Amino acid sequence: MKSRWYFFASALFFAIIAAPLGAQDWVHTGSNLGNERIRIAAADFKPFGADPQTPVLKAAFDTTLYSDLANAGIFDLVSKSLIPQATPGSPQEMNLAPWVSAPCNASMVAFGGLAAGHGRLTVNGWLFDTHNTGNPQVLAKQYNEAASQDGARTIAHRFADEIVLRLGGGINGISETKLYFVSSRTGSKEIWAMDYDGQNQHPVTHLGSIALSPRISPDNSRIAFSALSNQGWAIRMFSLELNRLVAFPAGAVGSGNYSPAWSGDGNKVAFSSNRSGGSGIWVVDASGGNPHRATNYGTDVAPTWNPRSNAQIAWVSGRTGLPQIYTMDADGANVQRMTDGGYAISPSWSPNGQFLTFSWNRKYGPGAPGGQDIYVMDIASKRWLQLTHEAGSNDYPSWAPDGRHIVFERAIGGHAEIWTMLADGTEQHQLTHTGNNFMPNWSWK
Repeated sequence: MKSRWYFFASALFFAIIAAPLGAQDWVHTGSNLGNERIRIAAADFKPFGADPQTPVLKAAFDTTLYSDLANAGIFDLVSKSLIPQATPGSPQEMNLAPWVSAPCNASMVAFGGLAAGHGRLTVNGWLFDTHNTGNPQVLAKQYNEAASQDGARTIAHRFADEIVLRLGGGINGISETKLYFVSSRTGSKEIWAMDYDGQNQHPVTHLGSIALSPRISPDNSRIAFSALSNQGWAIRMFSLELNRLVAFPAGAVGSGNYSPAWSGDGNKVAFSSNRSGGSGIWVVDASGGNPHRATNYGTDVAPTWNPRSNAQIAWVSGRTGLPQIYTMDADGANVQRMTDGGYAISPSWSPNGQFLTFSWNRKYGPGAPGGQDIYVMDIASKRWLQLTHEAGSNDYPSWAPDGRHIVFERAIGGHAEIWTMLADGTEQHQLTHTGNNFMPNWSWK
């Protein structure tokens, strides 16, 4: 909460707006959640060979594959307790009858075998359609990685994403994506990274200062963020390829530069800056050159690009009182107000360009019973859906590249953690448990 107010209190002035809401109770998020889910079974893979590493690697692989399919948002995953005991390690060993009938009742089954040897892990995986007995094979893949638990997890992620791509309407899975966030667990607020499921949490920066608002580039090569220095708040750029900060000249002009955002093609960065007085939205090249100001009201912060068109920006403005969500063309034209009252902040644009998710206290004001919750809005109709329901203070939502998942920050009793959920607000999962963790951002791929 303190970090959020630090940004917005200096840029936005406060007044109570009493505006009719006139909103819709439901908006289709395009996440495929309303369709009937595919019932799929994930068999434990059959071990081959006598390498002593095989049992441990098999356990890591089986657990990760099951979790990835359960988290995909498009499957009804058969419980492990209902899976037939016979473990097929190849198509020749597969008998579809117990998989398609009760109690399993699976429409699809993922199975295969694995073996470790000479420091490598080899996995052969298949996906079968249980109702197509004549030609059941949907997918067949072979993988080879280092014989380690990380290698086993990587293979499971890749196989899961292949299954999601094949059965989920051609949309790539998210099992190999990353989350970037701020954590104070080492004593200072640094940029951290983790796998999409909360595994492998580790620091990226070691500045010993305050780093906020990380945004990963579309090619996963650089992280833009805001950091406090002797000259004030600057936009910094960290290269993941070089493992160090790199030059970003536009980020250090003025004393207040916040909340960077990448365009979907990676060619532009937008951010909030007070370099010309007030707080406006600025747009620069990815190298930090050719800056121009897109807004001129002096109370504009938190930009996010339409990743599909790269021609629109949504942002937060206090030009009418309390902060509201607006959209505009990238040059500042065609300004439209999206929210109709309350206190709305932290917009994130969906991968298909159709929706915004943001944090909104619709009943903000003295004595009001409202809470800071995550919403999703259809841009064309301005219909919205409330995703969280007053379980703490919810902020900083960020879309996954599949458009089916959202990561966000939830603060309860002054303690903030990172959570994920499906784009209809269901299946909420806490990912961090150590220290305070803020401002998550989902990688583009």
